[in-house]
Amino acid sequence: MPIAYRAQILDPAEPADRTVLDSLRADPGIEFLDHHGLQLASLQKLRPAPEQELLAEPARWAFYPWRRAAVAVLGPRSFRTLRLDRNRNSITATEQDRLGELSVGVAGLSVGHIIAHTLAMQGVCGKLRLADFDELELSNLNRVPATVFDLGVNKAHVAARRIAEIDPYLPVEVFDTGLNADTLDAFVESLDIVVEECDALHIKAILRLAAQQRRIPVLMATSDRGIVDVERFDHEPGRPILHGLLGQLDIDLLPGMTNREKIPHILRHLEADRLSARIAASLIEIDKSLSTWPQTAADVGIGACALTEAVRRIGLGEELRSGRTRLDIGWALDQIHEPEMAHHSGDDAEWIDSPSGAGISACTPGDLAGDLAVAAMRAPSGGNVQPWHIEVRPDGVDIGVAPAYKSTMDVGFRGSAVAVGAALLNIRIAAAAHGALGEVTVTEDAGGVPLQARLHLGTGTDDDLAGLFAAMMSRETNRHHGQPQPVDPDVAAALTAAAERQGGRLRLLTSRADLDTVATIFAAADRIRFLTGHLHAEMISELRWPGDPDPDAGIDVRNLEFDEGGMALLGVLRRPDVMAQLAEWKAGSALGDDMRDRVLASSALAVISVPGRNLRDYAIGGSAVEAVWITAQQRGFGAQPVSPAFLYAQTVEDLHELSPSFAGELEELQQEFDALIGLGADESVALTLRLAGTPPTSLPSRRSRDRLSLVI
Repeated sequence: MPIAYRAQILDPAEPADRTVLDSLRADPGIEFLDHHGLQLASLQKLRPAPEQELLAEPARWAFYPWRRAAVAVLGPRSFRTLRLDRNRNSITATEQDRLGELSVGVAGLSVGHIIAHTLAMQGVCGKLRLADFDELELSNLNRVPATVFDLGVNKAHVAARRIAEIDPYLPVEVFDTGLNADTLDAFVESLDIVVEECDALHIKAILRLAAQQRRIPVLMATSDRGIVDVERFDHEPGRPILHGLLGQLDIDLLPGMTNREKIPHILRHLEADRLSARIAASLIEIDKSLSTWPQTAADVGIGACALTEAVRRIGLGEELRSGRTRLDIGWALDQIHEPEMAHHSGDDAEWIDSPSGAGISACTPGDLAGDLAVAAMRAPSGGNVQPWHIEVRPDGVDIGVAPAYKSTMDVGFRGSAVAVGAALLNIRIAAAAHGALGEVTVTEDAGGVPLQARLHLGTGTDDDLAGLFAAMMSRETNRHHGQPQPVDPDVAAALTAAAERQGGRLRLLTSRADLDTVATIFAAADRIRFLTGHLHAEMISELRWPGDPDPDAGIDVRNLEFDEGGMALLGVLRRPDVMAQLAEWKAGSALGDDMRDRVLASSALAVISVPGRNLRDYAIGGSAVEAVWITAQQRGFGAQPVSPAFLYAQTVEDLHELSPSFAGELEELQQEFDALIGLGADESVALTLRLAGTPPTSLPSRRSRDRLSLVI
């Protein structure tokens, strides 16, 4: 005989069930709904793809007697897998399995209906036990998500039916006589968690005593300012019930009290001084202008969300202390303010125009000392950290690596050396434009400075260098994705010659096959950079938002050239907790998508290398990088560095310093890239640039004067 609140699961492969199905089909009043094919198609689309055993699980029919309908459903394992798939990764598959072992009892189905329903929907329990003696009335429909078709039906039955229509496989047991001396022990027996939402203060008390004796935690949500009570009798079996707020009240006296006599005890329990004015006033009006205290759908919905999270935490062994908290939505709405991202978009003229030297970009020679200073400062550096100290004197310019600005990716100061080499080329160009070229010296480890470059001013000239002055002063990083456009042979030749004149070598990757390979390698390396805590922190620390107190170093987020969607995503990507979660899941493949898209949108990838492996060699590479960059921009290409995390690693130890958790993967990626470009054993890559047809940049890069000294 079908139960009035439970779906009857029928397996066509079982003779007895097949007989029942035949009988149901013979009844013209029974409707059969078969969408099994759609369910199976959805199951097949899941990622990762389900095992064949799951896909082959036979279908069942769920017969709902109160609806006089039978519905075709997936088998129990595949049904649960598909139904709860959208929980991932808010709840992982492993966590979902653990939660599926919980038995939760919900007592009081006016408020408890939506709590039990939410627990079932979210799949945070494997069994539900519901208790309520009362029948659904019209006045309950302001907060119980039932319908007029349910009026006059036991409230626990109504809730069980609704849950069965969500998940016919979820076991639900009903105590439709409610809780009393005869049913209390049976209700709490073998439960893992009790949710108490009864109206009667006496039942609240005795249910807790029963749970306390069995070391079962009790949860309760109260419909005023989002009160949530947690009593961890599983951890604190001696804890007084209801937090001791009933005082010395003899609970045996409660059944004989009128509602008005209970009010002082209720007020003490609810901390009357913290109640909202409307609820506090309403309690006074009970049995006068009100039959009972107010409860609204929004309030009980908030409680359902809170208790579902509490059940999840208890079930997974996460922290949840005994006590009380409030989820006051009214208070939260009073705190409304403009979202942070609103301050990170649009124009901010004051920030852009602040006097810092960022806007200095004269295209014709002016004052020699000023041009030398600006030229040196305009050199590129990883993350625009400007890892140098520049001193301009009457007889020359010194550019030294400043260790204070070193990042983890700047392994052995090799990235800093590239930046110093680029700055050295810039000051040579400026000196040539003034006819003031002189001797250049580069020394390593001098007086605690890892690398120092010095240009002694003289009277030398170099027309080729001087001719680059305007282009050097307008060189910029262009982070627009842009479009691939052919690289003419004469352009390729000019880029190659520019690198070679400075002592470097250029490999120009232009075939789509090579760019596809590089895109895959660099995307994987970018994912590692996001998922490695200290690399991620340094990367995010390089970004500058409008209003930033240190705007003159780092990268203006508007120069990332993201659209609104990209800027919103950046708000997620900058969060270390999100990256840590992805790392724990060994996930995050999408973190490399932007890098992959940029490389694939490129006309070419310029790989600039030098023979040798010391800092002097990397400085030579830096000059070659700057020469290629300037030349590419002269020929109409936007240029952007897209160097992978492994770029400056020379040893396995270097890779472990970069990312202990991903060192092996970085090593494989580095080997794959080196093989692709045919890197020699004693050769070092100074930088990789993507070249593309791009529109102008949104803003000029800024430079800090704090790292510049002018000695007159």
